Amino acid sequence: MNTNRRRTLAIGTAAVAAPYLNTVFAQAKKEVKLGQTMPYSGPASAYGTIGKLHQAFFAKVNADGGVNGTKIDLVSLDDGYSPPKTVEQVRRLVEQENVDALFQTLGTPSNSAIHKYVNAKKMPHLFVATGATKWNDPKNYPWTFGFNLSYQTEGEIYAKYILKTKPNAKIAILYQNDDYGKDLLAGIEHVLSGDKAKMIVAKATYEVTDATVDSQILTLKASGADTMINICTPKFSAQAIRRVFDSGWRPPLHIVNNVGASVGSVLTPAGLDKSSGVITVQYYKDESDPVWKDDAAMLEWRGFMGRYYKDGNVLDASNVYAYITANLMLQTLKQCNGNYGRDNIRKQAESIRGWKHGLLLPGIVANTSPTDHSPIDQAQLSKFDGKKWVLFGEVLGGGAA
Repeated sequence: MNTNRRRTLAIGTAAVAAPYLNTVFAQAKKEVKLGQTMPYSGPASAYGTIGKLHQAFFAKVNADGGVNGTKIDLVSLDDGYSPPKTVEQVRRLVEQENVDALFQTLGTPSNSAIHKYVNAKKMPHLFVATGATKWNDPKNYPWTFGFNLSYQTEGEIYAKYILKTKPNAKIAILYQNDDYGKDLLAGIEHVLSGDKAKMIVAKATYEVTDATVDSQILTLKASGADTMINICTPKFSAQAIRRVFDSGWRPPLHIVNNVGASVGSVLTPAGLDKSSGVITVQYYKDESDPVWKDDAAMLEWRGFMGRYYKDGNVLDASNVYAYITANLMLQTLKQCNGNYGRDNIRKQAESIRGWKHGLLLPGIVANTSPTDHSPIDQAQLSKFDGKKWVLFGEVLGGGAA
């Protein structure tokens, strides 16, 4: 064989082999990249455990072979619960990391800061870790999806419960001075409107940069209220519960919003004895409730915690929440059938139908559609007995699934 013929064959072989080698290389590098911001530092750092569990969860999924052979790369960045930092980190995720979707970015003020940007970029903004109603606006923000029970729905549940059980209540409300606090307050005031509005005798706000809420609690106590509604994130929720008790104020009805009601990160620091009798809503199971001691889904979750997230607190409800949201993200990726283009990820996020997870309370399922980006719209009231949350009443909230 002459030199020219050898060269021609070599080039031809390389030309044939190149697509094959590129395909093999692409398969070897095949992954879907998710991005998120979490408050690993700052005033809402108690929620950082959510991101840590997500990382452990997807590491397990990858160890088990990924999603249909595709590995999941989760890039989780600290934003300190500071909206300017959230903007900076999300720009990094979108423009430098080139993520395929954002997942569970946490906080109402944080997500508000990136809401328009991610939609302009046509970036799937999935299952955000906040319950503001604005996340369910597919007409104007088609790339954003909520997860949590809507804060307004939660507020409406509390107000209806008060009207039913304590129609002459004098209500004091402490709330975070941002869209999160105002959204839940709007739900309460929607029900307590007209003549009923006078039931609210005092309101006080706090900023996430405040050191304590002690002065606000004393102001609310001085109003003579016999019903307290606590709309706070974990750090301030624990402070409020403890200060209410230590001040000698004993409102017969004390309501704590769901995101500030974890036994591990709120009630234990506040004092379990001081937390006894408070009421909240729940839409997923609580580890401290012996009803779920032998529950199959809870056993699976405990097994996961013991093997893959040993540093996680099993009494922190955020770790149950995080496991559910991670599974919903996994379900969305499974439905993609290997097509992880942003358009298809959004399409599949809009196609959650009757999704049940064992850690959701019985009767509660997740549904989405092109006109409804809020998977969860139901919950059940629960009362803390000094050791555990005890469910009571019926599943309330949105229409039956």
